[in-house]
Amino acid sequence: MVIINFNPVSSKKLYLQIYNQILSEIQSGSFKIGDKLPPERELCEQFGVSRAPIRQALSALELNGIIYSRQGEGVYVKSNQIAPENSESAIFFKSISPEDIIEVRMNIEPLIIKFAAQRATDEDIEDLRLTIKEMEKETKAGVYVPETDEKLHCGIAKASHNDLFINIMAAISNAMKQQEMWKFIRDRTVTRPDYRDVNFKEHELLIKAIENHNEKEAVEIMTKHMQNLYDRYWKD
Repeated sequence: MVIINFNPVSSKKLYLQIYNQILSEIQSGSFKIGDKLPPERELCEQFGVSRAPIRQALSALELNGIIYSRQGEGVYVKSNQIAPENSESAIFFKSISPEDIIEVRMNIEPLIIKFAAQRATDEDIEDLRLTIKEMEKETKAGVYVPETDEKLHCGIAKASHNDLFINIMAAISNAMKQQEMWKFIRDRTVTRPDYRDVNFKEHELLIKAIENHNEKEAVEIMTKHMQNLYDRYWKD
């Protein structure tokens, strides 16, 4: 295995710094096509970070066609240049980062659902019930439809009857659509049968808490849901 001493990184956007260092080593020839990269644990130690930004950086490299993974074996160098067909995905650095998205969601959505539980009208609740039934059908059919997930979270924001919350949720949804790496990791995690089923059950509990106008329970469930979302995306 090639031995490279990477430099520890600091500050925000850790995965961008890690991505650039690994890409630089690959392009300089330190890692050649077919070489295996160090395991995640070793990369964590060298960069001085947790597993999450390492996962993000490796996902970005894979998204751009630089590396590929073998289940249970590790990660290998596929190319030392971003292929033309992947050139558009390389601009994901210019969009809002996945870190920004998850940070905002973990902090703002529990607040949004607090007001939704307080203020939801019968009409709001009926709309949410229809959406959760739609998600249930999709889950039973073995599919995950991100548009339905988005509709549910935007419906919760609508039930808050706060126009700024509604606009913030719309901005979050737009950022997720534009961020290629967010979609890349989502399609490798939330679509898995075990995550898909749990994801539905969590959403079902959210709607029940709103139906009961139980703001404390709604906030607790949403907080847990957002933490689980983070864990699914970056830790597993």
